Amino acid sequence: MVRQTTVGKLSSPKLPHTGILITATTLALSGLMAYTFWRYRPTPAEPAALPETVVPEIKTVTALGWLEPQGEIIKLSAPQSNQGSRVDQLLVKEGDLVEGGQAIAILDSRDRLQAALEQAKTEVEVAVARLEQVQAGAKQGDIQAQKARFQGNQAELDGQIITQKATIATLEAQLRGERSAQKATLDRIQAELNNAETNCQRYDNLYQDGAVSAQDRDSQCLQAETSRKRLQEAQANLNETISSRAEQIREAQANLSRTIATVDQQIAEAQATLTAVSEVRPVDVKLAKSELTKAQASVKQANVNLEQAYVRSPQAGRVIEVNTHAGELISNEGIIELGQTEQMYAVAEVYDSDIPKIHSGQIATITADALPEPLKGTVEEVGLRVKKQSALDIDPTTNIDARVIEVRVKLDDISSKKAGSLTNLQVKVKITQ
Repeated sequence: MVRQTTVGKLSSPKLPHTGILITATTLALSGLMAYTFWRYRPTPAEPAALPETVVPEIKTVTALGWLEPQGEIIKLSAPQSNQGSRVDQLLVKEGDLVEGGQAIAILDSRDRLQAALEQAKTEVEVAVARLEQVQAGAKQGDIQAQKARFQGNQAELDGQIITQKATIATLEAQLRGERSAQKATLDRIQAELNNAETNCQRYDNLYQDGAVSAQDRDSQCLQAETSRKRLQEAQANLNETISSRAEQIREAQANLSRTIATVDQQIAEAQATLTAVSEVRPVDVKLAKSELTKAQASVKQANVNLEQAYVRSPQAGRVIEVNTHAGELISNEGIIELGQTEQMYAVAEVYDSDIPKIHSGQIATITADALPEPLKGTVEEVGLRVKKQSALDIDPTTNIDARVIEVRVKLDDISSKKAGSLTNLQVKVKITQ
């Protein structure tokens, strides 16, 4: 009964209308609230922008290089015609300042060429005398002609004697120099032999006492035997040199004697010959003038030849290195090396990829372990040719096949003075953009 009563209440006709109304109202309110929430929702904040990474711009270019004087280093040598000559006197030393045209060395050919010049001057005097004789046209000219011939022969004799005596003096000087050099070699080898024999004797005593092996003793004694043979060879060379030079000197002295005898005969013939002097003919005057002109040309040539015995500097500069000393044959490297160290440059080998950053006028700083403080300079010239790097870094990881362009940096006056004695020093060059 109770169950039925409850059912009867729920099925009352008024309840459905009320539920629908409530449901509709609820849905309307919910939709309104949802629209309002969506319409007035807060706008999401923009994400903060991340700071950009700024790559610092490179402001310098660093390269390896070296120091060198302005212009090129000149290797002064003798003229080609004097190759194989010896330096008789060296007039400068390393570090000296020289002027353009200054003599830096005198070759051993000077005395011979000086004698040839004196002979040429004498021949001019003879030619002048002959011309005056022809122009005078005196009947007594026969005697004067013979006197002129006599004087000419006498002058020729004197000139040849001077020349050949100079040759003999040169040979004797060479003999003394070679003997001195080989004597020094003998003394050095003798000292080595004495030392080796002492060591041999000492090791033999030690071997007798059982302190060293026979092999050690034999090794020391072998050194003594080697030094002994070297001494014998050096002595033989000295004897051969002395014999060869002595033979050359004897031959030169024989030539001198023959020359004296020959010219003496010519002088005797000139004194014995008397020819009549005819009237003055234009052809005779012309011939005499031609002989005088020829003799004067010989003097000029002798002066030119003599000048070649003096090696002169073509420009002002400083002696950087001496390659040949007095008494030595001229080296293949010349006698001295000369550079204009008053103005020094740093040559930097800049990677070809960095060249667009380099231009004239940029400031450069030069450093090296040998420099107590950095040098300063300005980029003066950027090369036009790419080449293989020649200044190598001690860092084993460095690219030794790098392609570079040479950049010349002109040092300021103070830095040039500091670098004047440091030619070819390897440096690091930092160029500021």
